[in-house]
Amino acid sequence: MGRKTVLHDLHVALGARMVDFGGWDMPVNYGSQIEEHHRVRREAGVFDVSHMCVVDLRGAGVRRFLSRLLANDVGKLWKSGKALYSCMLNDAGGVIDDLIVYYQGEQWWRIVVNAGTRDKDLAWMRRCASEWQVELSITERTDLAIVAVQGPQARTHVASLLEVEDREPALSLGSYEARECGLWFVARTGYTGEDGFEVMLPAEEAPSVWRALNAAGVASCGLGARDTLRLEAGMNLYGNDMDESHHPLESNLAWTVAFEPADREFVGRAALERLRAAGVPHKLVGLVLEERGVLRAHQRVIVPASGNGEDAGAGEITSGSFSPTLERSIAFARVPQTVPDVVHVDIRGKLLPARVVKLPFVRHGRILINL
Repeated sequence: MGRKTVLHDLHVALGARMVDFGGWDMPVNYGSQIEEHHRVRREAGVFDVSHMCVVDLRGAGVRRFLSRLLANDVGKLWKSGKALYSCMLNDAGGVIDDLIVYYQGEQWWRIVVNAGTRDKDLAWMRRCASEWQVELSITERTDLAIVAVQGPQARTHVASLLEVEDREPALSLGSYEARECGLWFVARTGYTGEDGFEVMLPAEEAPSVWRALNAAGVASCGLGARDTLRLEAGMNLYGNDMDESHHPLESNLAWTVAFEPADREFVGRAALERLRAAGVPHKLVGLVLEERGVLRAHQRVIVPASGNGEDAGAGEITSGSFSPTLERSIAFARVPQTVPDVVHVDIRGKLLPARVVKLPFVRHGRILINL
């Protein structure tokens, strides 16, 4: 039996199909996964992401600590509530985890990390703080639940549940900004490629909030739709598209690494600079299958040469699924840097053509590739 969020019993009561996800008993869908996907793209859906780990860092040394801990530069964060996406790397440049960090003030920062990596993340943070002799407190907020309300109508639905004085400030938040609204922490972030809020709130309030959103027409959505939505939106999944054996420069995450200012030392920097100087041999791209079939993680990608007909190399699909929006099978694949417009994927011994495209496939309801 896996760990359970505070919303577990409600999921069961709503007829969710529960599965193990990183040691947690989580809903994969409540009926039609495709319908849940479309509701988020067209209207609004709510996801239980309470298995994610909220960590509060407090103390005078937090900025200095995070500047060294994270590959992205927290020097960009000075406005209260502003957020930043970053990877936390090991010394070899591999990704320990990807996370969001929120600046609330010089002595209070909040980080949200992945469910399956929470124990190693907390251990790594505490080890680094000790080694660097930084005085700060690192507190896991097990008293909080997180619900993600996503879709074109999502923010309006969440605002209707806030106190009157908090509604307009919440609706005025920019992308990657957050605000305390009473005991709620409302962040304009998400993992679907649609607008919306991720709300951290007292755990005991989560079931009534979920029911209120359902009553307003917001669809209950599970991990299945969350995965197809994030895949269409070109958002990486930890453990599939990057991990400790793969670095950001080969995972379509170079934009999350701040090499400037040049004198900022962060964990993994030296390794990434060596890789960059030598030339990164692989990259992460999008694939659209040209024929009937299903793209899945670990399928082999054959990269044909442009001239002599011999294979130029091979790659591997890291994430793949059927795209409800595109009505095609799509995937991320790690392939050689030089790759033609069409590659082939080995699906049960049959080589099927797939077109290489620039990520993302879909954002804010708009299809961004040619079909």
